[in-house]
Amino acid sequence: MSSTPDRSGDPSPTDRDDPLADALDGLEPAAVAYLDLLQRCLTREVFLDQEWWDADLHDWPGGASQILPLLRERDWRVVRRGDPEARAEGRDWPPTAETMIGTARLDNVVRCCVRALTDGVPGDLIETGVWRGGTTILMRGVLRTLGDPDRRVWVADSFEGLPVPDARYPADDGLDWSHVEVLKVGADAVRANFERYGLLDDRVRFLEGWFADTLPDAPIEQIAVLRLDGDLYGSTMDALSALEPKVSPGGFVVIDDYGGWEPCRAAVQDYRWDHGITAPIRTVDWTGVWWRKPG
Repeated sequence: MSSTPDRSGDPSPTDRDDPLADALDGLEPAAVAYLDLLQRCLTREVFLDQEWWDADLHDWPGGASQILPLLRERDWRVVRRGDPEARAEGRDWPPTAETMIGTARLDNVVRCCVRALTDGVPGDLIETGVWRGGTTILMRGVLRTLGDPDRRVWVADSFEGLPVPDARYPADDGLDWSHVEVLKVGADAVRANFERYGLLDDRVRFLEGWFADTLPDAPIEQIAVLRLDGDLYGSTMDALSALEPKVSPGGFVVIDDYGGWEPCRAAVQDYRWDHGITAPIRTVDWTGVWWRKPG
């Protein structure tokens, strides 16, 4: 399948007239406060003043070559505090946080889930590509906060990192991140993260394996919120092809990497074009977008 950079009928993302602006207005103040605190814990924003990163000395005015031998000799490190702006925008890889997607995209998850529940949109919640599980932990937190008795949260991932690019998808050529260890988070580690927040129960379901193998036959009947975070063209297309038809009318499709990874954007454009999807794409931040299925 070939991808084209600009499809007619697939408009540029817009953030005008945000239809989710009032999504939380009906919640009790305590519920809003809990969900806000949960987000700031999942990003470690609330603990950022205790986080230290090795400083990049390449731009040090005196030249890194002059200071590095002394640092090695004395076993010293030059460090900086965590960057609040980078964390809020989801532009760093936090050392301990359960998510790297930042404040705006987490807030969008909450608003999509709350709107789907309060509007009575049938179906479960799912993320494909979960890393340490932060977004799905937040989804389960929303269900508990709103007292939903039935819906499930699906946690779909290889739990082995990104796949080797598939030759069927030329858009992924040269994007082999399968060796990146920080992206390889096992299912047991994600379960432990759910337990840390008291949110692991029998309504949290794991789909372990590559999307092409697990998603087509996943035992999911309806979806209220579908969130994709697969980076690559192949991962994005596999998830859309298997799961987007199960999104209920009024449900939400959220794409994490639309602005940050061109192969992901191409897969979304191709899928929407091929299936006649014209619902407006709305901007979350520099990379995240979403649309709502008409109904």
